[in-house]
Amino acid sequence: MFDPENVGLMLWKWLPPTDDFQDLPSWRELVVATALSLRKHHADTLIVPMSLIRDTYRAEILGGVADAGEQVLHVFLEAEAAVLRERLDARVDGIPDNFETNQSAREWALIRIDAAVVAAARQPGGTLMLHSGWLTPAELADEVLAAAGLRQSHRDDKRTRQARSLDSNET
Repeated sequence: MFDPENVGLMLWKWLPPTDDFQDLPSWRELVVATALSLRKHHADTLIVPMSLIRDTYRAEILGGVADAGEQVLHVFLEAEAAVLRERLDARVDGIPDNFETNQSAREWALIRIDAAVVAAARQPGGTLMLHSGWLTPAELADEVLAAAGLRQSHRDDKRTRQARSLDSNET
């Protein structure tokens, strides 16, 4: 699992923080380069959770990975605005004992909810659209893993993954 937010946080150590590090060309370039390097050296399959609601940024990042010869499964989790607001209200603070930072992050996300909802209609062909308001997190994970050609089994209420490479020839 590669979380591109960590690339943005790293950049903010050297650059003045912006409203959204996705606006930094260096962030988008480093996300592609990091994903490709992790995939080449460390992972048969790489899961990269990120919200790309700007069409040009999505095309730049997914296109950069695909242009390097990697197979890309783009998944879009859609939900109504009310569901997203409920989830933000229920979210546990990301930074313990830092009310100001957590509140700022929550407000930042709330402002972007409408854009995220509208983005669902603009996803390119081939996107796996999953309605996260109707499925549990476990069901969403099962759908993504199945679409990616990964098998998942549940034993004794513990989730175990039996993974295979997206580009292997196994059947």
